[in-house]
Amino acid sequence: MAVSVRLDPILEARLTQQANLLGVTKSEFIKDALERVLGMKDPAALLREVRSGGKLRRKDASANVSRLMKTKLRAKRSD
Repeated sequence: MAVSVRLDPILEARLTQQANLLGVTKSEFIKDALERVLGMKDPAALLREVRSGGKLRRKDASANVSRLMKTKLRAKRSD
């Protein structure tokens, strides 16, 4: 269902800026924000799930992030 919301120019500019930084559409950004505010999405619960190795079945999922990111960044620097 489509919903129309009027935003003041400053708020719309911030929305556009943040959505672009995250690489998502404004609609995706707004839907995500609404889900979090309405309690339908809990980022802390997702983080706990990842760290526990629960449904995702990868106990090392968060442990390897730092090492993988460093490897990617070093590869980019060598170019």
